[in-house]
Amino acid sequence: MADKGANSCDGEASTDENADSASKSPLNKQWVKLNVGGTCFLTTRTTLCRDPKSFLYRLCQEDPELSSDKDETGAYLIDRDPTYFGPILNYLRHGKLVINKDLAEEGVLEEAEFYNITELIKMVKRLIQERNQHHRARDAKKHVYRVLQCHEDELTQMVSTMSDGWRFEQLINIGSSYNYGNDDHAEFLCVVSREYPGATPNATEFEPTDRAQLIQQKAARM
Repeated sequence: MADKGANSCDGEASTDENADSASKSPLNKQWVKLNVGGTCFLTTRTTLCRDPKSFLYRLCQEDPELSSDKDETGAYLIDRDPTYFGPILNYLRHGKLVINKDLAEEGVLEEAEFYNITELIKMVKRLIQERNQHHRARDAKKHVYRVLQCHEDELTQMVSTMSDGWRFEQLINIGSSYNYGNDDHAEFLCVVSREYPGATPNATEFEPTDRAQLIQQKAARM
């Protein structure tokens, strides 16, 4: 969907009388039509000239070094993505960066660099940096692992009663070494984990119980 500042370039042809009248109007010189990737945007020269070092400023000055062709309606032809031009134009209008949730900050940065809008480039880079820092902080979680020993008939109850953020990770069968009455009961090592925020990324720590340590040593010798 085109930006609200965009209008279709099709179907805007006026009569010769209206066109001649419009060309003589002093207000007409203040408005500029841009055809960005097939989508028409209508804005003022004041908006486009906000950054004197930008491509759009040079376009309004009709810089001879720019090869700026026009379509049949007189709109400047710019071969760029119109979806990402919306945030660029709105920034020039009110000085604020507004990016729809379905747009990528990197895409806006690419367009800002193409149009050479210095302050916007800095703003988007800062936004990307803050986003990446937020993601790193969110992912920086310390995983604490515990190894628990249990009998076969205790396994279901132990897994179902885990709480306080503990999560089941792995179950290791270490054989049936304990006899209770006339029945052999299998022994298991149950590995559970829990996340703690704010630690070094990918940090891990094991907290085996004393009994589990003995079972681990026994399992290693099997």
